[in-house]
Amino acid sequence: MNKSYAEMLKRLNFSKYENELIPVIVQDASTNVVLMLGFMNKEAVLETIESELVTFYSRTKKRLWVKGETSKNFLHFVDLKTDCDFDTLLIKAKPDGNVCHTGAETCFNEENVSEDFLKTLEKIILGRKKHPVSGSYTSTLFKKGLNAIAQKVGEEAVELIIEAKDNHKKLFVNEAADLLFHYLVLLREKNIDLDEVLDVLKERHLK
Repeated sequence: MNKSYAEMLKRLNFSKYENELIPVIVQDASTNVVLMLGFMNKEAVLETIESELVTFYSRTKKRLWVKGETSKNFLHFVDLKTDCDFDTLLIKAKPDGNVCHTGAETCFNEENVSEDFLKTLEKIILGRKKHPVSGSYTSTLFKKGLNAIAQKVGEEAVELIIEAKDNHKKLFVNEAADLLFHYLVLLREKNIDLDEVLDVLKERHLK
């Protein structure tokens, strides 16, 4: 286990609450939108970290409960933080789909979108991969597989280079958008988040 998580667990004040269940806020790691509120005991926190699937303690079922065990809309654990009093947790996660049992994207009936449109687009692309939509161009790309997606990225790159040699700004911008979109699809096909690429760029910038 991550050393910082182990230290945090030692300091969490479970005994402050009845049944030693600590409140947990879950936030989308990409959009920063709050998804839901749940409760965890120490075992649920450990299971979340070890399985990398957000796991609560169900007060009605009286047992550990993996979010999404029925709907398959799992919450994939990314990070864990505590408040200043060590009596509330904040979990950052990546949802597989809508979080609320009502079908809403969040339990607070908010749209799970980011002010950063690239993050929103990345989320939509992930949704098209995990939950294919009939007639969706993106879902069709994923169905064709890695080779077809990689080839499409190459084609769009060539088209952008060709358009760069002319002075048609609108056409150039359109080709740039096509390349960026297909690049994001390729990243998702390889199960790589855009943030991982950005982290490499940030690291290079600091050198």
